[in-house]
Amino acid sequence: MTRWRTLVLATIGFNFSFLIWFSFAPFTGPMAAEFGLSLSEIGILASAAIWLAPFGRILTGWLSDKFGAPAVFAIVLTYVGVFSMASAFAQDYAVFFVERLIVATAGITFVIGIQHVSEWFEEDNLGLAEGIYAGVGNAGAAGGALILPRVFGPDWSGPLFESNWRAAFFYTGAVSILLAVVYYALGEAARSKEKRRATKESASFRGWLYTATRYGTVVLALAYVMSFGLELSMNGWLATYYREGFATDDLVLASTFAATFSVAAGLLRPIGGYVSDYVARTETDIVPLFPGRYREQWTFVTLCFVVVSMFGMTLAGLSGRVLLAVAAGFVVGTACAMAEGSIFAQVPAMFPDSSGAVAGVVGGVGTVGGIVFPLIYAAPLLPNLHTGYSVVAVLMLPIVALTAWVFWPHVAERATDDGWIVDGGNPETPTGGD
Repeated sequence: MTRWRTLVLATIGFNFSFLIWFSFAPFTGPMAAEFGLSLSEIGILASAAIWLAPFGRILTGWLSDKFGAPAVFAIVLTYVGVFSMASAFAQDYAVFFVERLIVATAGITFVIGIQHVSEWFEEDNLGLAEGIYAGVGNAGAAGGALILPRVFGPDWSGPLFESNWRAAFFYTGAVSILLAVVYYALGEAARSKEKRRATKESASFRGWLYTATRYGTVVLALAYVMSFGLELSMNGWLATYYREGFATDDLVLASTFAATFSVAAGLLRPIGGYVSDYVARTETDIVPLFPGRYREQWTFVTLCFVVVSMFGMTLAGLSGRVLLAVAAGFVVGTACAMAEGSIFAQVPAMFPDSSGAVAGVVGGVGTVGGIVFPLIYAAPLLPNLHTGYSVVAVLMLPIVALTAWVFWPHVAERATDDGWIVDGGNPETPTGGD
């Protein structure tokens, strides 16, 4: 069926986008040696991988609603591939830095795929479908950590390049361009002309501004900061953390340790979406808070899990036992997966005809965590590399409190109508099933 083809196509596209997005992470050591980078500068490079994602995701979410996912996905994969190949030839660090900034926009494909999948699946299965898409897609970071340093090892000596990281950037860029052609050729924007028309007609600036400022959109975006933003920060940082925090000089071993987090954060995400679907379908209250708000209950539980797991990450690191820290990283990845799956089960269920725009806001704002958190992990003021995780956990507590307020039943029932900044009713006129 076309909807399953869409799911497979979007998942493969996003999985590879995630791989190329974090293709720098396994090679921070040799890149630092060649360009003379300090540990703090490596932290900035990890943070920089996220800088353009917030605006990029917001824009492409809206563009996907307006022009359809296949065209937008293909355009992004094409220019990302071109700049990845170009970065393989860079000799000046400033040029290299700018080129990798552009390559890092591969992460904006997340909201394109979210929109594409939501155009083909009904509400009862949205959480599971989006969870499979995003979960397997996010595991591309693990693929990068596991595959790239093995294929392009320290002894690499192949066509065009003597440096393994340069070869990795060139060849992944070439694959990205090829995948762009496949996506455009095989992708279909929506399951019906009526659905496509309803989504397209909702894609105006006034409609976007209204939707972006509703309570539901804002709180899910902030929740995504502490789940997906956290995942991004860990994907870009953990290889360095295991290497520097535990004197693990083996690049492949450090990347393998980091990959355990990515595997959990990616592959377990469908469970988060499935549980959200299940409690909503069966009307199951899993906690006494927020009675009758089934998806909200599950999302709140997962956010609390994220906070607790981050404190555990610090404790495990302070123990000095690297395998305990790796296990703690796996638990953090599991918490991220549960929260992300639950959040993106709510997004299309709450905003069925604006899923791209809302996914863009939630996904875009969520990436801010990936920018800020690595700077905290590598902050020179902290006593050690293990403390930053607890600092981040403390910063998450106000978000959890705000989430609890918005999920309260009398607020939650109007969370798609009431909001901040923009008042009044939805400016969109319902047409075509809108």
